[in-house]
Amino acid sequence: MIPLLTADEMRAAERQAIEGWGVASLVLQEHAALGALALLPPGAALQVLAGPGNNGGDALALARLAHLQGRAVTVWSPFAQPHWLGDAAQQARLWQGLGQIVQTTEAPAQAMTTWRGWVVDGLFGLGTTRPLEGPAATWVQALNASGLPVLALDLPSGLDPSSAEVPGEAVRAVKTACFGARKVCHGLLPARNWCGEITVVPIPLDQPPAGRLQLLERPLLAPRAWDSHKGSFGHVAIRAGSLGMSGAAVLAALGALRAGAGLVTVLTDPEVRAEIAAQVPEAMVQPWRGTVPAEADVLLVGPGGITEVPDWRGPLVVDASALKEGEGPRWMDRPGTAITPHPGEFARLFHLARPLLMDERLAQARDVAAGRPGVLLLKGAQSVIAGGASPDLWINPTGHPGLATGGSGDLLAGMVAGFRAQGLPMREAVATAAWFHGAAADRLPGAGLLPRDLANLLPELLRG
Repeated sequence: MIPLLTADEMRAAERQAIEGWGVASLVLQEHAALGALALLPPGAALQVLAGPGNNGGDALALARLAHLQGRAVTVWSPFAQPHWLGDAAQQARLWQGLGQIVQTTEAPAQAMTTWRGWVVDGLFGLGTTRPLEGPAATWVQALNASGLPVLALDLPSGLDPSSAEVPGEAVRAVKTACFGARKVCHGLLPARNWCGEITVVPIPLDQPPAGRLQLLERPLLAPRAWDSHKGSFGHVAIRAGSLGMSGAAVLAALGALRAGAGLVTVLTDPEVRAEIAAQVPEAMVQPWRGTVPAEADVLLVGPGGITEVPDWRGPLVVDASALKEGEGPRWMDRPGTAITPHPGEFARLFHLARPLLMDERLAQARDVAAGRPGVLLLKGAQSVIAGGASPDLWINPTGHPGLATGGSGDLLAGMVAGFRAQGLPMREAVATAAWFHGAAADRLPGAGLLPRDLANLLPELLRG
């Protein structure tokens, strides 16, 4: 997992290093500046934009170190008489002690026509919580229009470090030197798109920063024993498929099988049993007679128009048509359960306004899952995983818009059931399925993708 920190979480980590461990704040700043300077082409001329706070202090430290290397460095401020705060004041004195000045202009766009080399953005950092305005906004607009390559210090100025959204004018960076740990804006869209290539620059912290929001990394799957048999990898029961909607049952079965389940039984409406069986001979396909096989390890319900959930006490995945209005709390309160709604279904399940922004999705997911044993997979661009009695939110970074096609969710639900049948806890099964589902898409073009294409790639991906 890659933690994505809020501004407060990052400040707490730095405060612990300063007050608890004894590292001087200027030492943190020097490490940050040295690491960021190493990301710039050797010898390139630098135009350094310095704001009044700690981000400006980082920028002034980088300017001094670059000047001492013999580079051509000019420091600029959007403000005629910058009022340096905290460590930035000390960095400004050090810069001036080298006989250097801080320049400004009321016509930044005109000045930038003469600039060469790279621009270092050190205007604003962790303290940003609202849109830029006044001279700062004017400078950022001019910088974005200039076409000059930009290295952002910690985060592009104008982004809120604790948000996925872009609140207003913000620097579009080619590179971002992220200090200590990634912030929320470094991992979540759309803010992530403003950061360019992100490099985490180590700074002296006495313990790794921890956050409640985490980005999934490739899941590690346990190797299979040499003497395994089909009974070793679980039995998935799938209540799916009705007249005119048999394909959803087929794709759910393929998802479970491709995820590695040893046995899959599709329990379908009698009218479509034969056509499902013809399309997925690897599964057992039986007409629904009101009972789930006693030997099943997990039950998936909902794909293909199935609305009623059987009386079943074991692990349960509720998807598609079985996600009925207002029943979200019921499923989140049931241990061993996962629900897999898209944003529209999510809103109906919990009687909420449909979340349009990533920050809204995070807040709503955290709220409905708080303290509950059920697991939520809120699907969409960067799917959100919550619940399982954990306060943490997990974000899946894999996948692309080609997944927005009919049947993609049915395959994913089958994969969740398949991984759960093999013994993964439900939250980990959901995360593993989401990651591999998106990773398969990442190997395919964004248009014309078919869910079967994903299924066919899974065996290679799972082998690592």
